Amino acid sequence: MSHSAASFGRPRVRVMDRVGSGLLQVVLVLVALFWLIPTLGLLVVSLRAEQDNNSSGWWTFFSKPAQITFDNYSNLLASGFSSSFWNTILITVPATLLVIGIGAMAAYAFAWIDFPGRDALFLVVVALLVVPVQIALIPIAKLYGALGIFGSVAGVVLFHVAFGLPFAIFLLRNFFTGIPRELMEAARMDGSPEWKIFATIVFPLAKPAIASLGIFQFLWVWNDLLVALVFADTGSQPMTKALQSQMRQFGTNVDILAPGAFLSLIIPLILFFAFQRYFVQGLLAGSVK
Repeated sequence: MSHSAASFGRPRVRVMDRVGSGLLQVVLVLVALFWLIPTLGLLVVSLRAEQDNNSSGWWTFFSKPAQITFDNYSNLLASGFSSSFWNTILITVPATLLVIGIGAMAAYAFAWIDFPGRDALFLVVVALLVVPVQIALIPIAKLYGALGIFGSVAGVVLFHVAFGLPFAIFLLRNFFTGIPRELMEAARMDGSPEWKIFATIVFPLAKPAIASLGIFQFLWVWNDLLVALVFADTGSQPMTKALQSQMRQFGTNVDILAPGAFLSLIIPLILFFAFQRYFVQGLLAGSVK
């Protein structure tokens, strides 16, 4: 190929790359908008009166914006749903923070501290990943009954922590092993104890994996219904159980279900978008090990 032909080909390649990149961005934007349509529909339904929802589809809002009202949210909060919202926070936040804290310390021990039976114990932790939640419901319910915490927020939190730790340890341990050994040895040669190395070196470097783990654990606990149905009573029920009880009693109670469902949806969305830059890094943590 002559020099002139090669010179002609390079701008053409650059143009094709730009066109392809622009087309890809357009496709991604269209996919994102298509994915957000159900969320937008749920928001509009939650802001329309019951008679408007029964008489026409939510998309008619664009021609009749006067239909928008916040009465549904006022009625929802007046019905006692606010207590379920706070119960959800009281369950989700401790369950997420405890899993991150305990899982990070255990993962550090498995990655950088030599102790007898370390590898065998780690295999046991990995094996716990395949244990389904359903087989533990009855034994844990009997244990909670004996301890007097059945139906309490603490019981629901402990259950989520117990079943969230195996995945947390597995994910963070794989990330911790990717930290350069020279960095750890240098800190130990300076006389730093293990707790200081973990707090000042390992934990700050693990932000991507911790953010990814936090998103997974938060979404799992926030959206959980099965554990709430078994271990939460009326005073400690989260939003998922409260919404499920509304569906059982009033099958077409859209003016309550729609705003409640949107409130349960918007918080995880905000969390995900706030930490999305760490999400992919955390998913790939230790993937080449």
